[in-house]
Amino acid sequence: MTVSRAGERFRTADRRGPRLAAGVLAVAAAKLVLHLLFISRYGVFRDELYYLDCARHLAWGYVDQPPLIAFVARLALSFGDALWIIRLPAVLAGAALVVLTGMLARELGGGRFAQFLAALAVLTAPAYLLFFHILTMNAFEALFWVGAAFLVARFLNTRSQRLWIGFGVLAGVGLLNKHSMLFMGFSLIAGLLLAGEWRVLRSKWIWLGGGLALLIFLPHLVWQVQHHFPQLDMLQQTRAGRDIHPSPFGFLKDQILAMNPLGALVWIGGLAAMLAGRGLRRYRALGWAYLVLLIFFIALGAKVYYLYPVYGMLFAAGGVAWERWTESRLRALRWVLPCALVLLGGVIAPVTFPVLPKERYAAYTQALGIEQPHMERGRDAGRLPQIFADMHGWDTMAAQVAEVFRTLSPQDQAKACIFGQNYGEAGAINYFGPHLGLPKAISNHNSYWLWGPQGCTGEVLVVIGGGEDDNRRNCRVLERAGVVHNDWARLDENDLPIYICRGLSKPIEALWPLIRKLG
Repeated sequence: MTVSRAGERFRTADRRGPRLAAGVLAVAAAKLVLHLLFISRYGVFRDELYYLDCARHLAWGYVDQPPLIAFVARLALSFGDALWIIRLPAVLAGAALVVLTGMLARELGGGRFAQFLAALAVLTAPAYLLFFHILTMNAFEALFWVGAAFLVARFLNTRSQRLWIGFGVLAGVGLLNKHSMLFMGFSLIAGLLLAGEWRVLRSKWIWLGGGLALLIFLPHLVWQVQHHFPQLDMLQQTRAGRDIHPSPFGFLKDQILAMNPLGALVWIGGLAAMLAGRGLRRYRALGWAYLVLLIFFIALGAKVYYLYPVYGMLFAAGGVAWERWTESRLRALRWVLPCALVLLGGVIAPVTFPVLPKERYAAYTQALGIEQPHMERGRDAGRLPQIFADMHGWDTMAAQVAEVFRTLSPQDQAKACIFGQNYGEAGAINYFGPHLGLPKAISNHNSYWLWGPQGCTGEVLVVIGGGEDDNRRNCRVLERAGVVHNDWARLDENDLPIYICRGLSKPIEALWPLIRKLG
């Protein structure tokens, strides 16, 4: 007996679980509340300061990222510059990822327990606590990746080719957030092919979706061409001189720790069920996609966090697998894993989430036997891990620069500019400076170099940091006028001298092309 195409669609669509569980919404609400409670603990993050200045210079591209993060920051700034307002989009993205992961678990056939377990795994993953605490591209990357996986799962359930249009739109916008969306899109298509779904390439819809993604991405691509692909230069500089490349074992170990060691039982279980089990074999393309990403990033020597956005997909599959494995046996122990996830997640949370006062952080991590992670070469964080140290000292820096600025005569203040050696220093002045009466800062670092001197004549410069010999070489008269100090800041941003430079050795327009700095 033959089954009509409509009948096949109806039957496969029924593979979805019941409607979205109330437990998923409860977990999303818990994540939202948790982040809001600590949203202003510590201070503004180095990269957030940079994105806020990018928001004040809206363009289709920047030296080190696509434009979406700047548009999000500009939207936040339209409501004010309080730290909680700036970070609210990231917090909302975290709650949305919980819901999306629950929806994916449902799409894979999961019932209420599966959806709840998948959502809980997202909540208790230490890396996701950090990702959704600060405004960075990483906060939205996971949404695009898991959203793409959801559309592939929906396609495998319904065989609706028009879903590739939605996939293309999502991929295009995702590329405007971070170029890594290209890896996820490629891996999902590769996963489909490895799973034997060769027919997808015959459909016009997948090519239309790809064309739509390219069309959405095209303005940024044109910007890169016009500026001679500065992001490629940026990647080369950071990989050669700054990035730490872990061993394959170190890479895998970090994935387990970052997603909660007990969470590994969920995502590894989901991966195994998709690749080797019967119940989720329909979705083995998603399992292959993860393996393609894993192998690619290890071969590339990528940073360990590059793979983090994909785990919502595996948490969803793992929730379904655990629900089915405990359906007829060990049902009485079904809730042991969720409870253990919460307990261990609570113990680990202060390592990546600013729950504790900074004074207690070191003692807590020492009690757990956890060493501070080193994310970049040559960067000693000091008393806090690098990610937390980068949330300290910026307000103090701006205040200490303001003290030096006030020593200038009114005539010098009227024509003075502030020069930061990197985007953190310049961004800090531009964020805190208006309340201190400071002029805008300029810098030769990354996109600040592209923005140029911004009207600064170079007659009087307040310079933050830099080698005294280098500064003296570029200045006719150089005076050391102060020092930046904060006990909790990163060591390379501590005890920086503050100079007053009067008169440049060359006109600033002639000097500017020679001082570009990437990294």
